[in-house]
Amino acid sequence: MTMTGLKRVVITGLGPVTPIGTGAQAFAQAQREGKSGIRTITRFDPVDVGSKIAGEVDTDLTEYVDAREARKLDRYVQLALVAAELAVRDSGLTEEELRSERTGTVIGSGIGGVKTFEDQASVLHTRGPGRISPMFIPMMIANMASGHVAMRYGATGPSSTVVTACATGTGAIGDAARYIQLGLADTMLAGGSEAAITPIAIGGFSNMKALSTRNDAPSEASRPFSASRDGFVLGEGAGVVVLEEYEKAKARGATIYAEIIGYGTSADAHHITLPAPEGRGAQVAMRMALSSAGVNPEQVGYINAHGTSTHFNDLHETQGIKHVFGHHAHELAVSSTKSMTGHLLGAAGAVEAIAVAQALRDGILPPTINLTDPDPALDLDYIPEGARERQVEYVLSNSFAFGGQNAALLFKRA
Repeated sequence: MTMTGLKRVVITGLGPVTPIGTGAQAFAQAQREGKSGIRTITRFDPVDVGSKIAGEVDTDLTEYVDAREARKLDRYVQLALVAAELAVRDSGLTEEELRSERTGTVIGSGIGGVKTFEDQASVLHTRGPGRISPMFIPMMIANMASGHVAMRYGATGPSSTVVTACATGTGAIGDAARYIQLGLADTMLAGGSEAAITPIAIGGFSNMKALSTRNDAPSEASRPFSASRDGFVLGEGAGVVVLEEYEKAKARGATIYAEIIGYGTSADAHHITLPAPEGRGAQVAMRMALSSAGVNPEQVGYINAHGTSTHFNDLHETQGIKHVFGHHAHELAVSSTKSMTGHLLGAAGAVEAIAVAQALRDGILPPTINLTDPDPALDLDYIPEGARERQVEYVLSNSFAFGGQNAALLFKRA
């Protein structure tokens, strides 16, 4: 079934907060330069964990969030508020225009306030339950990014939270687009946020052998599709986009970065952490995104891959792409921005949607850095030589998650 008869949805504002740059211009420039945002962890002393590297955000958040207010917010909510503010400023919308029941929010997080949970668990064990902060619950729960952004702008329309691990950001944008397509909202602030560079999160991922241990060369550690890849690198950040109904955006003379024309979501129903063989679940999401837009596989020119730098993801995603796109798989370009940012978990898909919107607008496809030793089993065009100038019409963005949940968005050049 195609989207015929539904309202059109366009992206008019970009708000990236990432380890390689904050704000649309800085983020775009960093991608063009193939910049790595990975370094030795500074958030805590990583001496006792196997993976001692991560993608940290350096931006002074107090430029956007009042310092007194920030004490009542987990870092993941702070990052979301910064991303939302950047997206709103970029869109040109006024606060008066946003203050409406026709404006909504769908901003997710894969984990939520893990730092708050860690801190208050320590209080529990050292000082007892009577000393736990009364702000513990409202700081920790995963819907607070969406809630606080709605409160910040007086957006009283549809509001929800997606929590599908690493597919969160993509799913949040897809769900938000549906509200507009169905005529339930005119404007949506959508995306994801994550701040999980903490001992408990790094320790958990590290102990399950999911993270890279290339600690002596942090900038080279995230290396999707490489034979020497040894796990993903955790990152923090947020991505929020402003979505608007096309006619509304056109009438106010908004800058339109791209149009969202297709969305697919599926479950592997296979394993808690391993992707289904041949990317079977991923194939369903990709095909659904294409069919919902009435677009043939041969029309897609670029795929922003999930591309985590783990053995099984990169293998099965590549296999899934080949199944969906057939011979055309070797004609289109594929790259992973996680090679630069690390894996931002629930924020990843939203930040990658911003990268896609910029690629469509500027005609510059982001590279896969560190791909110096290609895995012989992975033979697609992963853009290893640096950012590539190429104007494409349709772009697919993939996100896959623990639990086997998959999401894919299809974008069209404005």
